Amino acid sequence: MAAVNRFDVAIIGAGIAGASLGWELRQRGLSVALLEAESQPGYHTTGRSAAFWVSSYGGAGIAPLSLASRRFLLAPPPGFGRLLSPRPALMLAPPDAPQALAAMAEQLTAARAPFVAVGPRWLARLPILRPEWRTAGLLEPDCFDIDVAALHQGYLRGARLFTDARVEAATRERGEWVVHAGETMVSAPLVVNAAGAWADPVAALFGARPRGLMPLRRTMAVLRTDPPPPAGLPVVMDAAGRFYFKPDAGRLWLSPHDETPDVAHDVRPDELDLATVIDRFEQATTCRVERLETSWAGLRTFAPDRLPVLGHDGAVEGLFWCAGQGGFGIQTAPAVAALCARIIAGEVADAGAYDAARPLAA
Repeated sequence: MAAVNRFDVAIIGAGIAGASLGWELRQRGLSVALLEAESQPGYHTTGRSAAFWVSSYGGAGIAPLSLASRRFLLAPPPGFGRLLSPRPALMLAPPDAPQALAAMAEQLTAARAPFVAVGPRWLARLPILRPEWRTAGLLEPDCFDIDVAALHQGYLRGARLFTDARVEAATRERGEWVVHAGETMVSAPLVVNAAGAWADPVAALFGARPRGLMPLRRTMAVLRTDPPPPAGLPVVMDAAGRFYFKPDAGRLWLSPHDETPDVAHDVRPDELDLATVIDRFEQATTCRVERLETSWAGLRTFAPDRLPVLGHDGAVEGLFWCAGQGGFGIQTAPAVAALCARIIAGEVADAGAYDAARPLAA
Protein backbone atom coordinates (compact mmCIF):
# COMPACT_ATOMS: atom_id res chain seq x y z
CA MET A 1 0.00 0.00 0.00
CA ALA A 2 1.33 3.43 -0.97
CA ALA A 3 2.41 5.78 1.80
CA VAL A 4 0.07 8.69 2.51
CA ASN A 5 1.68 12.10 2.10
CA ARG A 6 0.10 14.80 4.27
CA PHE A 7 -0.32 18.41 3.14
CA ASP A 8 -2.25 21.47 4.24
CA VAL A 9 -3.97 21.65 0.82
CA ALA A 10 -4.26 19.20 -2.06
CA ILE A 11 -5.02 20.76 -5.45
CA ILE A 12 -6.44 18.60 -8.23
CA GLY A 13 -5.15 19.89 -11.56
CA ALA A 14 -1.79 21.54 -12.30
CA GLY A 15 -2.89 23.75 -15.18
CA ILE A 16 -2.81 27.50 -14.73
CA ALA A 17 -5.66 27.51 -12.16
CA GLY A 18 -4.14 24.92 -9.85
CA ALA A 19 -0.55 26.03 -10.35
CA SER A 20 -1.28 29.71 -9.62
CA LEU A 21 -3.34 28.96 -6.52
CA GLY A 22 -0.68 26.54 -5.28
CA TRP A 23 1.94 29.27 -5.66
CA GLU A 24 -0.16 31.79 -3.73
CA LEU A 25 -0.74 29.31 -0.90
CA ARG A 26 2.96 28.44 -0.71
CA GLN A 27 3.74 32.15 -0.33
CA ARG A 28 1.60 31.97 2.82
CA GLY A 29 3.64 29.07 4.20
CA LEU A 30 1.16 26.29 3.46
CA SER A 31 2.26 22.89 2.20
CA VAL A 32 0.55 22.11 -1.10
CA ALA A 33 0.27 18.98 -3.24
CA LEU A 34 -0.50 19.40 -6.93
CA LEU A 35 -2.16 16.28 -8.33
CA GLU A 36 -1.94 16.18 -12.13
CA ALA A 37 -3.70 13.40 -14.06
CA GLU A 38 -1.38 13.65 -17.07
CA SER A 39 2.36 13.06 -17.33
CA GLN A 40 2.91 16.80 -17.80
CA PRO A 41 1.00 19.74 -16.27
CA GLY A 42 -1.08 22.00 -18.49
CA TYR A 43 -1.40 19.40 -21.23
CA HIS A 44 -5.04 19.95 -22.21
CA THR A 45 -5.73 23.68 -22.00
CA THR A 46 -2.95 25.82 -20.51
CA GLY A 47 -0.34 24.35 -22.84
CA ARG A 48 -2.55 24.97 -25.87
CA SER A 49 -3.34 28.61 -25.20
CA ALA A 50 -2.46 31.46 -27.55
CA ALA A 51 -3.25 33.88 -24.76
CA PHE A 52 -3.13 37.62 -24.96
CA TRP A 53 -4.23 40.09 -22.31
CA VAL A 54 -7.21 42.17 -23.38
CA SER A 55 -9.02 44.07 -20.64
CA SER A 56 -12.42 43.66 -22.31
CA TYR A 57 -12.14 39.90 -22.89
CA GLY A 58 -14.96 38.04 -21.18
CA GLY A 59 -17.11 41.13 -20.74
CA ALA A 60 -17.95 43.27 -17.73
CA GLY A 61 -18.11 40.29 -15.36
CA ILE A 62 -14.51 39.27 -16.07
CA ALA A 63 -12.89 42.69 -16.56
CA PRO A 64 -12.26 43.26 -12.81
CA LEU A 65 -10.23 40.04 -12.62
CA SER A 66 -8.26 40.95 -15.74
CA LEU A 67 -7.48 44.44 -14.47
CA ALA A 68 -6.50 43.10 -11.05
CA SER A 69 -4.06 40.69 -12.75
CA ARG A 70 -2.39 43.36 -14.87
CA ARG A 71 0.14 44.57 -12.29
CA PHE A 72 1.40 41.05 -11.52
CA LEU A 73 1.77 40.24 -15.22
CA LEU A 74 3.57 43.49 -16.00
CA ALA A 75 5.94 43.28 -13.01
CA PRO A 76 6.03 39.66 -11.86
CA PRO A 77 8.00 38.40 -8.85
CA PRO A 78 11.49 36.94 -9.33
CA GLY A 79 11.48 33.60 -11.12
CA PHE A 80 8.87 34.43 -13.73
CA GLY A 81 10.78 36.44 -16.33
CA ARG A 82 9.08 38.77 -18.77
CA LEU A 83 5.44 37.81 -19.21
CA LEU A 84 3.86 40.53 -21.39
CA SER A 85 4.76 42.02 -24.76
CA PRO A 86 2.66 44.92 -26.09
CA ARG A 87 0.34 44.11 -28.99
CA PRO A 88 -2.82 46.17 -29.70
CA ALA A 89 -6.10 44.47 -30.54
CA LEU A 90 -8.06 45.57 -33.61
CA MET A 91 -11.70 44.67 -34.20
CA LEU A 92 -12.89 45.10 -37.77
CA ALA A 93 -16.35 45.77 -39.17
CA PRO A 94 -17.11 42.83 -41.47
CA PRO A 95 -18.57 43.85 -44.84
CA ASP A 96 -21.52 41.47 -44.41
CA ALA A 97 -22.32 42.60 -40.84
CA PRO A 98 -21.14 46.20 -40.30
CA GLN A 99 -23.48 46.57 -37.31
CA ALA A 100 -21.33 44.08 -35.38
CA LEU A 101 -18.83 46.85 -34.65
CA ALA A 102 -21.43 48.95 -32.81
CA ALA A 103 -22.35 45.95 -30.67
CA MET A 104 -18.67 45.43 -29.90
CA ALA A 105 -18.31 49.10 -28.92
CA GLU A 106 -21.13 48.63 -26.42
CA GLN A 107 -19.35 45.62 -24.91
CA LEU A 108 -16.11 47.54 -24.59
CA THR A 109 -17.89 50.43 -22.94
CA ALA A 110 -19.61 48.08 -20.48
CA ALA A 111 -16.23 46.54 -19.62
CA ARG A 112 -14.72 50.05 -19.23
CA ALA A 113 -12.03 49.11 -21.72
CA PRO A 114 -10.22 52.00 -23.45
CA PHE A 115 -10.62 51.96 -27.22
CA VAL A 116 -10.37 54.24 -30.23
CA ALA A 117 -12.58 54.17 -33.32
CA VAL A 118 -10.49 54.05 -36.51
CA GLY A 119 -11.50 54.52 -40.13
CA PRO A 120 -10.19 53.89 -43.65
CA ARG A 121 -7.26 56.29 -43.31
CA TRP A 122 -5.86 54.52 -40.23
CA LEU A 123 -6.66 51.05 -41.60
CA ALA A 124 -4.70 51.85 -44.76
CA ARG A 125 -1.63 51.05 -42.61
CA LEU A 126 -2.63 47.39 -42.89
CA PRO A 127 -2.41 46.65 -46.63
CA ILE A 128 -2.82 42.91 -46.00
CA LEU A 129 -6.53 43.65 -45.42
CA ARG A 130 -8.79 43.71 -48.43
CA PRO A 131 -10.41 47.13 -49.06
CA GLU A 132 -13.85 45.99 -47.93
CA TRP A 133 -12.36 45.11 -44.52
CA ARG A 134 -10.75 48.55 -44.15
CA THR A 135 -13.89 50.62 -43.61
CA ALA A 136 -14.06 50.84 -39.79
CA GLY A 137 -12.54 49.33 -36.71
CA LEU A 138 -12.03 49.63 -32.98
CA LEU A 139 -8.50 49.67 -31.60
CA GLU A 140 -7.70 48.59 -28.04
CA PRO A 141 -4.18 49.93 -27.50
CA ASP A 142 -3.55 48.55 -24.00
CA CYS A 143 -3.21 44.84 -24.87
CA PHE A 144 -0.40 42.30 -24.65
CA ASP A 145 0.80 38.90 -25.76
CA ILE A 146 1.26 36.63 -22.73
CA ASP A 147 4.18 34.21 -22.42
CA VAL A 148 1.98 31.38 -21.14
CA ALA A 149 4.82 28.92 -20.66
CA ALA A 150 6.84 31.39 -18.56
CA LEU A 151 3.81 32.21 -16.41
CA HIS A 152 2.90 28.56 -15.86
CA GLN A 153 6.47 27.46 -15.14
CA GLY A 154 6.93 30.38 -12.75
CA TYR A 155 3.93 29.21 -10.76
CA LEU A 156 5.15 25.59 -10.78
CA ARG A 157 8.69 26.40 -9.65
CA GLY A 158 9.18 24.84 -6.23
CA ALA A 159 5.84 23.02 -6.28
CA ARG A 160 5.35 19.50 -4.92
CA LEU A 161 3.95 18.11 -8.15
CA PHE A 162 2.60 14.58 -8.60
CA THR A 163 2.08 13.61 -12.25
CA ASP A 164 0.18 10.59 -13.60
CA ALA A 165 -1.98 11.12 -10.52
CA ARG A 166 -5.55 10.84 -11.75
CA VAL A 167 -7.92 11.02 -8.78
CA GLU A 168 -9.90 7.79 -8.47
CA ALA A 169 -11.43 7.98 -4.99
CA ALA A 170 -11.59 10.15 -1.89
CA THR A 171 -12.73 9.57 1.67
CA ARG A 172 -13.22 11.99 4.56
CA GLU A 173 -11.60 10.74 7.78
CA ARG A 174 -11.38 12.74 11.02
CA GLY A 175 -11.55 16.09 9.28
CA GLU A 176 -9.17 15.23 6.44
CA TRP A 177 -9.54 13.99 2.89
CA VAL A 178 -7.57 10.93 1.87
CA VAL A 179 -7.21 11.11 -1.91
CA HIS A 180 -6.27 8.12 -4.05
CA ALA A 181 -4.65 9.23 -7.32
CA GLY A 182 -3.00 6.40 -9.26
CA GLU A 183 0.10 5.36 -7.32
CA THR A 184 -0.16 8.50 -5.18
CA MET A 185 -2.05 8.93 -1.91
CA VAL A 186 -2.28 12.25 -0.13
CA SER A 187 -4.25 13.59 2.80
CA ALA A 188 -5.26 17.18 3.48
CA PRO A 189 -8.03 18.97 5.35
CA LEU A 190 -8.79 20.97 2.21
CA VAL A 191 -8.98 19.77 -1.40
CA VAL A 192 -9.18 22.25 -4.29
CA ASN A 193 -11.01 21.18 -7.44
CA ALA A 194 -9.01 22.90 -10.21
CA ALA A 195 -9.59 20.13 -12.75
CA GLY A 196 -10.73 22.32 -15.65
CA ALA A 197 -12.95 20.41 -18.07
CA TRP A 198 -12.99 17.51 -15.60
CA ALA A 199 -14.12 19.62 -12.61
CA ASP A 200 -17.71 18.31 -12.47
CA PRO A 201 -16.72 14.60 -12.66
CA VAL A 202 -14.02 15.21 -10.03
CA ALA A 203 -16.56 16.92 -7.77
CA ALA A 204 -18.76 13.81 -7.94
CA LEU A 205 -15.94 11.76 -6.39
CA PHE A 206 -16.22 13.99 -3.33
CA GLY A 207 -20.02 13.79 -3.20
CA ALA A 208 -20.54 17.33 -4.51
CA ARG A 209 -23.20 18.39 -6.98
CA PRO A 210 -22.08 19.40 -10.47
CA ARG A 211 -22.01 23.06 -11.45
CA GLY A 212 -23.06 22.51 -15.07
CA LEU A 213 -19.57 23.20 -16.42
CA MET A 214 -19.41 22.89 -20.20
CA PRO A 215 -16.16 22.27 -22.12
CA LEU A 216 -16.06 24.17 -25.41
CA ARG A 217 -13.57 23.47 -28.18
CA ARG A 218 -11.34 26.27 -29.48
CA THR A 219 -9.20 25.66 -32.59
CA MET A 220 -5.88 27.20 -33.62
CA ALA A 221 -3.97 26.93 -36.91
CA VAL A 222 -0.41 28.05 -37.61
CA LEU A 223 0.07 29.13 -41.23
CA ARG A 224 2.91 30.01 -43.55
CA THR A 225 1.64 32.90 -45.68
CA ASP A 226 2.85 34.90 -48.65
CA PRO A 227 3.71 37.55 -47.71
CA PRO A 228 4.55 36.70 -44.06
CA PRO A 229 2.54 38.73 -41.54
CA PRO A 230 4.20 41.96 -40.37
CA ALA A 231 5.77 41.49 -36.93
CA GLY A 232 3.99 44.61 -35.62
CA LEU A 233 0.54 43.53 -36.76
CA PRO A 234 -2.14 43.85 -34.06
CA VAL A 235 -4.29 40.94 -33.03
CA VAL A 236 -6.95 41.30 -35.73
CA MET A 237 -10.50 40.19 -34.97
CA ASP A 238 -13.72 40.00 -36.91
CA ALA A 239 -16.20 41.98 -34.80
CA ALA A 240 -18.79 39.32 -35.63
CA GLY A 241 -16.61 36.76 -33.84
CA ARG A 242 -15.77 34.47 -36.77
CA PHE A 243 -11.97 34.65 -36.71
CA TYR A 244 -8.92 36.28 -35.23
CA PHE A 245 -5.27 36.18 -36.20
CA LYS A 246 -1.89 37.44 -35.04
CA PRO A 247 1.76 37.08 -36.10
CA ASP A 248 4.22 34.85 -34.26
CA ALA A 249 7.85 34.28 -35.29
CA GLY A 250 7.15 34.84 -38.99
CA ARG A 251 4.07 32.64 -38.99
CA LEU A 252 0.41 33.54 -38.60
CA TRP A 253 -1.76 32.11 -35.84
CA LEU A 254 -5.38 31.88 -36.93
CA SER A 255 -8.48 30.78 -35.02
CA PRO A 256 -12.14 30.49 -36.05
CA HIS A 257 -13.02 31.78 -32.57
CA ASP A 258 -15.06 28.61 -32.19
CA GLU A 259 -16.89 27.50 -29.05
CA THR A 260 -18.14 24.04 -29.96
CA PRO A 261 -19.68 22.04 -27.07
CA ASP A 262 -17.57 18.99 -26.35
CA VAL A 263 -16.70 16.55 -23.58
CA ALA A 264 -13.63 16.36 -21.39
CA HIS A 265 -11.01 14.50 -23.43
CA ASP A 266 -7.81 14.99 -25.42
CA VAL A 267 -9.53 17.17 -28.02
CA ARG A 268 -8.34 17.50 -31.62
CA PRO A 269 -9.13 20.15 -34.26
CA ASP A 270 -11.94 19.52 -36.71
CA GLU A 271 -10.84 19.53 -40.37
CA LEU A 272 -13.96 21.44 -41.45
CA ASP A 273 -13.29 24.16 -38.86
CA LEU A 274 -9.75 24.56 -40.18
CA ALA A 275 -10.85 24.72 -43.82
CA THR A 276 -13.59 27.21 -43.00
CA VAL A 277 -11.38 29.64 -41.10
CA ILE A 278 -8.61 29.52 -43.70
CA ASP A 279 -11.19 30.44 -46.32
CA ARG A 280 -12.45 33.32 -44.15
CA PHE A 281 -8.89 34.56 -43.70
CA GLU A 282 -8.22 34.52 -47.43
CA GLN A 283 -11.50 36.34 -48.09
CA ALA A 284 -10.49 39.09 -45.64
CA THR A 285 -6.83 39.54 -46.59
CA THR A 286 -4.53 39.67 -49.58
CA CYS A 287 -2.27 36.98 -48.09
CA ARG A 288 -1.98 33.60 -49.75
CA VAL A 289 -1.82 30.60 -47.45
CA GLU A 290 1.14 28.54 -48.55
CA ARG A 291 0.89 25.82 -45.94
CA LEU A 292 -0.91 24.78 -42.79
CA GLU A 293 2.11 24.06 -40.60
CA THR A 294 0.35 22.78 -37.52
CA SER A 295 -2.96 22.97 -35.68
CA TRP A 296 -4.41 22.08 -32.34
CA ALA A 297 -7.53 22.45 -30.22
CA GLY A 298 -8.08 23.06 -26.54
CA LEU A 299 -11.00 23.05 -24.14
CA ARG A 300 -12.37 26.22 -22.56
CA THR A 301 -14.75 25.34 -19.74
CA PHE A 302 -17.59 27.67 -18.73
CA ALA A 303 -20.28 27.69 -16.07
CA PRO A 304 -23.81 28.43 -17.34
CA ASP A 305 -23.41 32.14 -16.47
CA ARG A 306 -19.88 32.23 -17.95
CA LEU A 307 -18.34 33.38 -14.66
CA PRO A 308 -15.66 31.46 -12.74
CA VAL A 309 -16.65 29.04 -9.99
CA LEU A 310 -14.54 29.95 -6.96
CA GLY A 311 -14.74 29.18 -3.27
CA HIS A 312 -15.92 26.62 -0.76
CA ASP A 313 -18.41 24.08 -2.04
CA GLY A 314 -21.00 25.08 0.56
CA ALA A 315 -22.34 21.56 1.01
CA VAL A 316 -19.27 19.32 1.11
CA GLU A 317 -16.85 20.05 3.93
CA GLY A 318 -13.25 20.60 2.91
CA LEU A 319 -13.92 20.96 -0.82
CA PHE A 320 -12.99 24.17 -2.62
CA TRP A 321 -13.61 25.11 -6.27
CA CYS A 322 -11.28 26.95 -8.63
CA ALA A 323 -12.83 26.17 -12.00
CA GLY A 324 -14.86 27.53 -14.91
CA GLN A 325 -12.35 30.18 -16.01
CA GLY A 326 -13.33 29.67 -19.65
CA GLY A 327 -10.99 31.25 -22.19
CA PHE A 328 -9.72 33.96 -19.83
CA GLY A 329 -8.03 31.72 -17.26
CA ILE A 330 -4.53 32.79 -18.24
CA GLN A 331 -5.08 36.54 -18.15
CA THR A 332 -7.00 36.40 -14.86
CA ALA A 333 -4.86 33.77 -13.09
CA PRO A 334 -3.03 36.15 -10.72
CA ALA A 335 -6.23 37.76 -9.45
CA VAL A 336 -8.18 34.50 -9.23
CA ALA A 337 -5.38 32.79 -7.32
CA ALA A 338 -5.00 35.72 -4.92
CA LEU A 339 -8.76 35.86 -4.28
CA CYS A 340 -8.99 32.11 -3.66
CA ALA A 341 -5.99 32.23 -1.30
CA ARG A 342 -7.66 35.01 0.68
CA ILE A 343 -10.84 32.97 1.01
CA ILE A 344 -8.89 29.90 2.15
CA ALA A 345 -7.03 32.05 4.70
CA GLY A 346 -10.34 33.38 6.02
CA GLU A 347 -9.57 36.96 5.03
CA VAL A 348 -12.75 37.26 2.93
CA ALA A 349 -15.93 35.25 3.25
CA ASP A 350 -16.52 34.34 -0.38
CA ALA A 351 -15.84 35.25 -4.01
CA GLY A 352 -18.94 37.40 -4.47
CA ALA A 353 -20.38 37.04 -7.96
CA TYR A 354 -17.99 34.14 -8.62
CA ASP A 355 -18.91 32.21 -5.47
CA ALA A 356 -19.01 28.45 -6.02
CA ALA A 357 -22.12 28.12 -3.86
CA ARG A 358 -24.22 30.45 -6.04
CA PRO A 359 -27.23 28.91 -7.81
CA LEU A 360 -26.17 27.36 -11.13
CA ALA A 361 -28.16 25.17 -13.49
CA ALA A 362 -26.54 21.74 -13.69
